[in-house]
Amino acid sequence: MPWIQTIVDTTPEQAEEIEDLLLAIGALAVTLRDGEDQPIYEPELGTTPLWSYTQVIALFDAISPLAEQMAQLAELYKSENGTDFPHYKVELVEDKDWEREWMDNFHPIQCGERLWICPSWREVPDAKAVNLMLDPGLAFGTGTHPTTFLCLQWLDGQDLENKTIVDFGCGSGILGIAALLLGGANMLGIDIDPQALIATRSNAERNQIGEDKYRVFLPENAPVYQADVVLANILAGPLVALKKSISAYVRPGGDLILSGILREQAEEILAAYEDEYELDPVAVEGDWVRISGRKRV
Repeated sequence: MPWIQTIVDTTPEQAEEIEDLLLAIGALAVTLRDGEDQPIYEPELGTTPLWSYTQVIALFDAISPLAEQMAQLAELYKSENGTDFPHYKVELVEDKDWEREWMDNFHPIQCGERLWICPSWREVPDAKAVNLMLDPGLAFGTGTHPTTFLCLQWLDGQDLENKTIVDFGCGSGILGIAALLLGGANMLGIDIDPQALIATRSNAERNQIGEDKYRVFLPENAPVYQADVVLANILAGPLVALKKSISAYVRPGGDLILSGILREQAEEILAAYEDEYELDPVAVEGDWVRISGRKRV
């Protein structure tokens, strides 16, 4: 079924009102989009910041007389507000299988010398490599984002034989599962999202990893545990706020790998962890960094 949409160029101050008006004339869905490539990486807790140039996009079924409705809406807006309705355009949306579109564009990714992340619906490019078959589902983590890629690169370069792993904020389970495939003994996955625990279980089974090698928990249910390697690919704010909890999972002499950190946030993270860890040089990928180190004995 084809769709029709309108895209309204507006400001953060107008966006909510425009959204309400579009819903009032029958929009089936409304989304907000950055119109100027102005990323907002980590908003303050309890806030929903918008971009200085925001586009409000409303989707309608194709039988809606949208051009007429928008013209009437613009006239009504001007009469009530004394200003012109923001610039907008109406366009037909091509009918697509959006899930299939995403699947077609998710390709195998090589992470270091040994490890490949392979979508579960594609052929592996190197049968002799360590191939992690992944279907992220609704959870974060495919290996394409620099934060995840940096962690996978670190894992690929380590001797993980018989090491114990904690994946703090496990998402799709990609990091902990990669560690197991690279020789790790067992993995404890922790996430606040129940969907992430489901995705981790599913991806572990997809990679023929038995239940005896991985366990997943919500934070409040996680056991007291110390591991050889702890991975936390979340965000800078939680890495600081949860430092005590994260560090408690690292055994003395164990490795800690932190990601989800912007370049400009690196100093804050280094300062938070340097009292307990011998830290390595910061690894950089684009705007993002990875921080790793060993817990002092």
